[in-house]
Amino acid sequence: MLKKWEKLPDYMRTPEVKPYYDALKKKQMSLFCKRVFDFCTAFIMLIVLFPVMLLIAALIKLDSKGPVFYRQERVTTYGKHFRIHKFRTMVSNADRIGSAVTVGRDSRITKTGNCLRGLRLDELPQLIDVLQGTMSFVGTRPEAVKYVEQYKPEYYATLLLPAGITSEASIRYKDEADLLDAAEDVDKAYIEQVLPGKMKWNLDSVMRFGFWRDIATMFRTVAAVLWKDYSEDVVNEK
Repeated sequence: MLKKWEKLPDYMRTPEVKPYYDALKKKQMSLFCKRVFDFCTAFIMLIVLFPVMLLIAALIKLDSKGPVFYRQERVTTYGKHFRIHKFRTMVSNADRIGSAVTVGRDSRITKTGNCLRGLRLDELPQLIDVLQGTMSFVGTRPEAVKYVEQYKPEYYATLLLPAGITSEASIRYKDEADLLDAAEDVDKAYIEQVLPGKMKWNLDSVMRFGFWRDIATMFRTVAAVLWKDYSEDVVNEK
């Protein structure tokens, strides 16, 4: 549930964040339903998908050396740091030999990883994070610490809710890696060009938060993965 205003970290108790906090404060029942739905659904999905996850783990080990999971430090509610669970789709220690974001045709991506990314199966282990409460099914994608350190004051409003497996911004920027492919400085391009666009969607989602809107976003995510292209909305923004 939403913390009291005075309990928030100092850097979040700002005039820029207050309107989003006030909007969420009126939706305590939706926040409660969101958490109950997250816990119950993640629990059931982990049981049902366990055989599939075992198969994916075996394919990852056969394809390349390294661990099955990728555990990078990310940021979630109220600025809390956690280590995200994802199936490893890149060579071991990829974050030490490149950017924290992925570009199109990234040479670090393995053959198995490329298939997993296309269907977003690499994110199945995040059901563990949802079960633990550090993530939700729908919410702002958890950013790496170095990107959160570059946030504008208003962006911290996205930390009022748990980070999510999917979001409206994720749907619109499904091909984010391709957008960054031509950039000479990937980190700079992400912070100055991609992140502001994503944050417009993220902040709008916080302001207009509702349990049933989250459910609709989940269905839209399935459509985006299988057939629907929402990227033209990103192009129109530019």
